[in-house]
Amino acid sequence: MNRILFTYPGQGAQIPGMLHSLSQTFPCQTWLDKASEALGEDVMALDTADALKRTRAVQLCILIAGVVMADRLIQEKMLPDFVGGLSIGAFPAAVTSGALDFTDALKVVSLRGELMESAYPDGYGLSAISGLIEKDVETLIAAVQSPDNPVYLANYNATDQFVIAGSEAAMQAVLEKAREKGATKTDRLAVAVPSHCPLLGQAAQKLFEAIRKVPFKRPAIAYLSGSTGRVLWQPERIADDLAFNMARPLYWANAMTAAYERGVRLAVEMPPGSVLTGLAKRVMTEGDAVSIQQEGFNTVLRLGQRKRTG
Repeated sequence: MNRILFTYPGQGAQIPGMLHSLSQTFPCQTWLDKASEALGEDVMALDTADALKRTRAVQLCILIAGVVMADRLIQEKMLPDFVGGLSIGAFPAAVTSGALDFTDALKVVSLRGELMESAYPDGYGLSAISGLIEKDVETLIAAVQSPDNPVYLANYNATDQFVIAGSEAAMQAVLEKAREKGATKTDRLAVAVPSHCPLLGQAAQKLFEAIRKVPFKRPAIAYLSGSTGRVLWQPERIADDLAFNMARPLYWANAMTAAYERGVRLAVEMPPGSVLTGLAKRVMTEGDAVSIQQEGFNTVLRLGQRKRTG
């Protein structure tokens, strides 16, 4: 069976004007009004270049864009079998799955962004390394790691693609050593916080205290965790996954393998991302992985319809 997976990008995929572009393309004013009412502010002010310098604004924009686009596809009878998101992308995935209400998600994500910002307001972040194996990256981190300059392996995106989290000085040291080791690419990502490592443990615990008061339901669509690579059905496990994913490593490669083994032959990445599409292609030796941002809505919709009838 040709099953369909919706994927939702993480922080770093943001594009100035992303909500305005969405509203000009699709009839989504009801969603935008609902978001503005829930947050007590005009969400259309969140997607400016200046606003997107803040973690909170970035995360809210990615949440809203993901939920709106997934709903549009579902209205066109393109229903996913699985949903999964990278980091903040797990929240729109949970909303689409039916496990979490959109209004509750907005409030939780607003808090999440604020907690992450206040934990490390400057001097920390994420960087990507391609072309080295896991053992090599771990060795480089061990050579640099210190209490004053912490750095961790945060994302396991592929067998030779990883993300590290930590202080600017420690990350730069690791990236320099990675290039000497033969890394094909090293990038400082557009993320201002050291996600997916113990540095955000206290912030995650505070978020959990808030999330435990939010009602969760058993999802109608299978929720695929980017942290564990497993499909979660129990509401309490999804709540835990959302609360603590900021402080846990992400095993995205495992999640994509799990989806493929369960029959997924079409992975559709919600806007504004395209990175997850490339990672899915590395796992899906049969089938397709596409980004709406790159291919366009109508092309993706036609591909989805063919997968369902093929």
